[in-house]
Amino acid sequence: MLEVLGKDYVRTARAKGLSGSKVILKHVLRNSLGPVVTVVGPLTAMLVTGSFIVEKIFSVPGMGRFFITAVTNRDYPLIMGVTLVYTALIVLMNIVVDVVYTVLDPRVRLG
Repeated sequence: MLEVLGKDYVRTARAKGLSGSKVILKHVLRNSLGPVVTVVGPLTAMLVTGSFIVEKIFSVPGMGRFFITAVTNRDYPLIMGVTLVYTALIVLMNIVVDVVYTVLDPRVRLG
């Protein structure tokens, strides 16, 4: 956000007489959220897959614990099911990130 505050369009908006809150909300925040939204997708994937270890160590019942138990017991249908659920979640989060990115930046449009 600090980088965007020094841009020309922010100085122009302030020179036009817009209030500080309008400049922050309309110009600075909208343009600085792009990189944040881009990183949210992979971070969500890391959060979901990191739960495997936490659930196993602390004996929390969850899909991560079931996945590790299925691997140790060689329960292939359960391994495939959990893998597909996590894959669908990661793909869904990436689609959500792409949609939010197109809402934030109108220059990004699908062909």
